[in-house]
Amino acid sequence: MTGAVLELDQVALHFGGLAAISDLSISVKAGEVLAVIGPNGAGKTSMLNLVTRVFDASKGRIAFKGQDISRLPRARIAHLGIARTFQNIELFDAATVLDNLLLGRHRFGGGVWWRQVLRTPALTRLEEAHRAKAEEVIEFLDLSPWRNARVAGLPYGVRKVVELGRALCSEPEILFLDEPASGLNPEETRDLAFWIDDIRSDLGITVVMIEHDMSLVNAVADRVVCMAQGRVLAQGSAAEVQSHPDVIAAYLGT
Repeated sequence: MTGAVLELDQVALHFGGLAAISDLSISVKAGEVLAVIGPNGAGKTSMLNLVTRVFDASKGRIAFKGQDISRLPRARIAHLGIARTFQNIELFDAATVLDNLLLGRHRFGGGVWWRQVLRTPALTRLEEAHRAKAEEVIEFLDLSPWRNARVAGLPYGVRKVVELGRALCSEPEILFLDEPASGLNPEETRDLAFWIDDIRSDLGITVVMIEHDMSLVNAVADRVVCMAQGRVLAQGSAAEVQSHPDVIAAYLGT
């Protein structure tokens, strides 16, 4: 692992008089798997929404590879190399698995407009490259049996993998997973653990995972941050954070 690829410095998020996040500072190291845990309402997804520009921070600075992204247009985030999945699956149900994955190639564009109108050989080569990348991801995530299946008819666990695949098709430098194990059975969660490890080790992608399933956190996380009431409560190894008295109190409501 090298230096920080993402830094949140004293970031706050307010909705009227309600503080969803207060003076939050988190640093994500390049090449690590960072798990963010905490009770419901701790501000975990709000933190992710700030990084991906769903919300504007009320104060503070968010830097990706040293660049302040706190006020960048939302559409620019994917172009920088930041991708995410969602708590609630966000896919095009009427489209096939392959078509949904190809949407992840959007950040690389389709070439200049006149090539698209004339269907030039250069455009054909670009489309073939996009298709080849999507096929690589299909192979990586064992999605071959469902390549041409419509998403609407797929089991929930497969749909979760398709959403992960779409994010990977954008070739991100940092990948945010918002409760990736939610709704998965134990076998699917074990498969997910292997994929997260491979995403980091084989693809070289930094992973930030918001998760409640501590079996997954223990299996894949290099470091754990626990949030409560919009702030960092504790950070360290999974064992250190889980045994921290403030973390125990936050989960027990004491």
